[in-house]
Amino acid sequence: MAEKRSPATALAPAVVSRRTSGPPARTRATPPAEPSIDHRRDLLRDSYTASALGDVLDRAVHAAVARTTAGISPAALMLAYLDWAIHLRTSPAKQLQLWEKAVRDTMRLTHYALTCAGGGASPRPCAAPSPNDLRFSDPAWQQPPFNLIHQSFLLTQDWWRVATTGVRGVARQNEQMVSFLTRQMLDMWSPVNFPTTNPIVLERTLADGGMNLARGMQYLISDVERHAAGQGPVGIDAFMPGRTVAITPGSVVYRNRLIELIQYAPSTPKVRAEPILIVPAWIMKYYILDLSPANSLVKHLTDQGFTVFMISWKNPTAEDRDLGLDDYLELGILDALDAVDAIMPDAPVHAAGYCLGGTLLAMAAAYLARANPKHLQSLTMLAAQTDFHEAGELTLFINESQLAMLDDVMWEQGFLDTTQMAGAFQMLRSNDLVWSRWVRHYLLGERPPMFDLMAWNADATRMPYRMHSQYLRRLFLDNDLAEGRMTFRGVPLVLENIRQPAFAVGTTRDHVAPWRSVYKLHHQLSGDLTFVLTEGGHNAGIVVGPVGEERSFQIMDRPEDALSSDPQTWAATAPHQDGSWWSAWIDWLDQHSTDAVTPPCMGAGDAGYPVLGAAPGTYVLQP
Repeated sequence: MAEKRSPATALAPAVVSRRTSGPPARTRATPPAEPSIDHRRDLLRDSYTASALGDVLDRAVHAAVARTTAGISPAALMLAYLDWAIHLRTSPAKQLQLWEKAVRDTMRLTHYALTCAGGGASPRPCAAPSPNDLRFSDPAWQQPPFNLIHQSFLLTQDWWRVATTGVRGVARQNEQMVSFLTRQMLDMWSPVNFPTTNPIVLERTLADGGMNLARGMQYLISDVERHAAGQGPVGIDAFMPGRTVAITPGSVVYRNRLIELIQYAPSTPKVRAEPILIVPAWIMKYYILDLSPANSLVKHLTDQGFTVFMISWKNPTAEDRDLGLDDYLELGILDALDAVDAIMPDAPVHAAGYCLGGTLLAMAAAYLARANPKHLQSLTMLAAQTDFHEAGELTLFINESQLAMLDDVMWEQGFLDTTQMAGAFQMLRSNDLVWSRWVRHYLLGERPPMFDLMAWNADATRMPYRMHSQYLRRLFLDNDLAEGRMTFRGVPLVLENIRQPAFAVGTTRDHVAPWRSVYKLHHQLSGDLTFVLTEGGHNAGIVVGPVGEERSFQIMDRPEDALSSDPQTWAATAPHQDGSWWSAWIDWLDQHSTDAVTPPCMGAGDAGYPVLGAAPGTYVLQP
């Protein structure tokens, strides 16, 4: 009887018959079961959770590091010095040059010392400080042994200048960073900063019996205590907004979550038909332009018969962390222009922007060039840049590593604190803002009286996370505005579309907005442009009233469609004028204004802009 087989067994001969030769067939592995939808969701949820936790941990660590380094990225510094050191190590000719310079400088200093020891006429110095370096200008530095001390320091400083520049292959920003930071370290060890190597301090110590050092120690302890308590410097209480500064009469006529708009009361029977809207930078309190009456640009404008409006920015907190550039354009400039238009209908506006307020104003003007070109009568840019390719030494702190660290600090806090900004600005002018103060206050024991500009400088503001990150990346790092990559409400912001006449001011010693960078407006604006170069720094060069310290400036017009020259040619050919540039601006505004009219009412309650209170408002008083 035939053996009964299962269906599977019955199929076996047929399978075998198809494989009469060759290796035996492999048994195919059973594929794993597909994960369920719920299981896949669990895997994704775990992945997202791990990524989020990792991101939080990384940001928290970076923020903690930033708090110990004053917000400066140590990775960026190490990479810069490593780039320089590697290329210097593989440049034997540069090393030979440095050895030769060291030997030559040593011989020069030795000859100088022997000549001084021999008496007779004073020998020619081995090295001279830069024109702006006044640390060794006192005659006491020409007496031995201080002449040798300061000459040795200047030679050392010059040797390091040669060592940190001109090394082939080093990235440009890394070279600039290494040179800048090396100079900062040398300035810290300058003989001026120590009582035993500073002849002026020694003379004062002998004359005062050491009491200058005792007073200096008291001042140092007091300043440290005030800083730890979050208090301003001594004497700042005498310059409170609304009491001694920011006292030009006016009213707050509009308020939103970002700005208060101040309308100033007229001081003349008639005013120009076109109002002035001033846009200060959001990184400063607005009253830089309304200090004490003698230094108030606002008061000067109202006394000359202009109706002036001023934006006062809110001092942001953590709840404002998501305010960005578009919000500052929308809630800031455009809302302010709407209010001005409601109060003075159909009157085109003279718009003026200071520092980054000028940059923001240029963006608004580029937008209005398409949306409403008749809204602006003219454009004034005060120490304001629109091209950040050569924006001075501040750009040394603008790179991916540095911005990532700042992003993490602001992400944790929601804003950038005032103390985390001040360090970088002080480093740009450490001799003026740090070491000269150290010597005068703590070694000479002198406490100079507070004045309005110094008090304003100590009244710093914060910056919201999103805004600060955007403008550092899009303006400073990527230069998107100058290169035409920025838009607002879907409209490309093209600076060449701005046709209104423009007035621009640069200052000779500006470390924040170098005048040659401001000068690039010649290559970006199409209309008439009047450019002024005035003496002073970023703030002191702008706040220079018509009465007081003698100043001068250069000024030259470039008509529409005329050819522009380079900055060096401009500086060599532009005529000089004595006095304050304020008078030149008043004359220019007069030329671009129409007949005088009766002053407008304060606010426009029927149009939704009632008077909300007296100037200086509430936002400027926020701590």
